[in-house]
Amino acid sequence: MPIPRHGSFWRKLGAFAGPGWLVAVGYMDPGNWATDLAGGSQYGYSLLWVIAFSNLMAMLLQGLAAKLGIVTGRDLAQACRDHYSRPVRIALWLLAELAIIACDLAEVIGTAIALDLLFGIPLTLGVWLTALNVIMATILEQRGFRRLEALVGGLMVVVAASLTIELILSGPDFARIGGGLVPSGAILSDPGMLYIATGIIGATVMPHNLYLHSAVVQTRRFATDHCGKREAVRFAMLDGVLALSLAMLVNGAILILAASVFHAQERSVSDIAEAYKLLSPMLGVGFASALFGIALLASGQNSTLTGALAGQVIMEGFTDLRIPIWARRLISRGLAIIPAAIVASLYGSAGTGKLLILSQVLLSLQLPFAIVPLIRITGDRKWMGEFANSRPVQLMAWVVAALIIGLCLKLLWG
Repeated sequence: MPIPRHGSFWRKLGAFAGPGWLVAVGYMDPGNWATDLAGGSQYGYSLLWVIAFSNLMAMLLQGLAAKLGIVTGRDLAQACRDHYSRPVRIALWLLAELAIIACDLAEVIGTAIALDLLFGIPLTLGVWLTALNVIMATILEQRGFRRLEALVGGLMVVVAASLTIELILSGPDFARIGGGLVPSGAILSDPGMLYIATGIIGATVMPHNLYLHSAVVQTRRFATDHCGKREAVRFAMLDGVLALSLAMLVNGAILILAASVFHAQERSVSDIAEAYKLLSPMLGVGFASALFGIALLASGQNSTLTGALAGQVIMEGFTDLRIPIWARRLISRGLAIIPAAIVASLYGSAGTGKLLILSQVLLSLQLPFAIVPLIRITGDRKWMGEFANSRPVQLMAWVVAALIIGLCLKLLWG
C-alpha cells in the first residue's frame, strides 16, 4: 500500500491505517472475553484499572514494535535472529511458538463455544471445525492484504456494536466504573484476583502481536529517507493508538457487563457458555444472548486470521525456514486443537472455560521473552540510529517490563 508523500493528513492516515487494527484484534480475542467475564463477575469493577493500564502498556510496546519494522526493515523475529547467539535465538523462537499455540488455543475454544451456543454444534465437533479457518485465512491473504484488513475491520465493528447494545441494556453503575479505574493493591494480597489480573495482562499485551506488528507495518510503501521514516513512525503509532483504544473499550465493556449483570446479583460466572445462557433471563431481553454469541463468533474468526499471520512471521523470522503457508498454519492449529478437543470431550464447557483462562496466564508468563529483546533492540543506537528510544521512553519501557515480570514472579512463587 503506497503512502502519498504530499497528500493531506487524513489521506495519509487512511493509507497507513490497517496494521494497528490487525494487531488490535488480538486484544479482544476469546481469551480476553474469558478473563474479563471472570474478573467482572467475581470482583465487580475492581479490575477495570488493570485493563486500562494493560492497554496503555500495549500502546507503548506496540509503538516500539512498529518503529522497529519501519526503521530497520526487519521484524522482531528477524531482529532477534540477527542480534542474539544461536542458543538464545532458539530458546526465544520456541517460547514464541508456545505463545502462538496458547493464543490459537483461545481462538479454537472461543469459536467452538460460539458455534455450540448459536447453532447447537457439539463442542468437540466445533473444535475440529476450526481447522477450516486455516483455509479461509490463506484464501483471503492471497486475494490481497487490504481485503484482509477490510474483513478484520468489519468484524471488529460487529463486535463493538453488539457489546455496546449489551452494555446499554445492562445499565452499569458509572460511579463504580470510575472507582474501578483507580489502581488497588488488592491483587497482591488476593491470589484469585492476581490470577485473573495476570490473565488480563496476558490477554491484552500479547507476545505474538509484537512480532506481527513489526512485520505488517512493512506492507506500507513509504519513503525510506529520514523524513519518510519519521512520518511513517508517527502514523503507525497513531494508527496503533486509535485501534488499541477501541480494543480497550471493548474489553472494558465485557468486564463492565459482567460486573453490572452477574456480580451485582452475586452470581460468579465460570465460563463463557454460562454467561451466554444467563444474559437474556437476567437482562429480560430475549436477543441479549444471541448478540453476545454473535460478537464472540466474530471475535474468534478475527483472531484466527491475525494469529495465523503472526505464526508465519515468527517461524520465518527466527529460522528463515519457508514452508507452505497452509502447512505452517495447520501445524499450529493442530497443536491447539488436540488439547482443546480432549478437554471438551472429557469436561465440556466448564473445562474449556478454565483452559481458556489458563492459556492467557501462559501468555503473560511468556511476555518477558518478547518485550525484553524488543526494548533492548529499539534502544540500541547501532541498530536504530537516531530513531533509538529516548531515555524517557526507554525508562518507561523498562518499568513496564519490570511490572510484568514482577507480577509473573508473584504468581509463580506467591
